[in-house]
Amino acid sequence: MNTGVLATWVPGPFEIIIIFAIALLLFGRRLPEVGRALGKTIVQFKKGMREVKDDIDSAGEGEKPEGPTQG
Repeated sequence: MNTGVLATWVPGPFEIIIIFAIALLLFGRRLPEVGRALGKTIVQFKKGMREVKDDIDSAGEGEKPEGPTQG
């Protein structure tokens, strides 16, 4: 039965431990550097999204509402 809604997977505590263990094995000592870089990437992405939203909002303020005009 397809309801049209995408299923989402939320990891439980056991899955989070497994993911952390794999990350620790892959990155080892570099894990803090990888986390820091990931954090900076997320901050830059949010900043870019905020700027795009501000640009869209400012562009919308300059437009006149369309509607029937009385003459």
